Amino acid sequence: MQRYAIYWAPPPESPLAAFAARWLGRDPWTGRDVPPPEIAGLSPERLREITASPRLYGFHGTLKAPFELAEGRTSEELHDAARAFARTRRPFAVPLELASLGGFLALVPSAVVPELDDLAAACVTGFEPFRAPASPADLARRRRAGLSPREDDHLVRYGYPYVFADFRFHLTLTERLPEPKHGAVRAILERLTVPFCAESLRIDAIHVFQQPDRASPFAVTGHYPFAG
Repeated sequence: MQRYAIYWAPPPESPLAAFAARWLGRDPWTGRDVPPPEIAGLSPERLREITASPRLYGFHGTLKAPFELAEGRTSEELHDAARAFARTRRPFAVPLELASLGGFLALVPSAVVPELDDLAAACVTGFEPFRAPASPADLARRRRAGLSPREDDHLVRYGYPYVFADFRFHLTLTERLPEPKHGAVRAILERLTVPFCAESLRIDAIHVFQQPDRASPFAVTGHYPFAG
């Protein structure tokens, strides 16, 4: 069954997109595998191993987590809604830093950005009519992470636990890494991500990502610039 998501992704011609495609080994804009960079102390095989999940989902920041379409809804309607939604939004900037989220390494905002929280909340509620109810298997999988009562309520209501006050924008770069591997990879990424943390990220569009089935990678199928 196909799944869709509303994400932010860097423009395909941007240095961040080029870095992420090489680091993860895949470009979600083209669907093509990308040769890995040469990194001292990190073999291509090891890099591919520690980026398996981020590679499947494509480099992105989640705004509306993956979902199957509700009965009676179509892909064309979703894209039309994304286009109309984007026309109402204004661009804004987000400062970045590298951080560890439960052992996952990711680029995250280095300061609170109310516009970003507002965008994510609007996507959660605005695209909810397109989401089919989460399956019992998906609910059980999410609950294995150990959710708070509020997160569990979000999961049941919106299909994803980390929304509204529990939302944290992140651009995932690795799997969960145990020490000492976590520290070694973090040191590498701190060096490689310096240029992206030195400049604010421009959020000026939303993107529809699509996954043909659970085993296949997500790909960008819609790019909708803000025009508010």
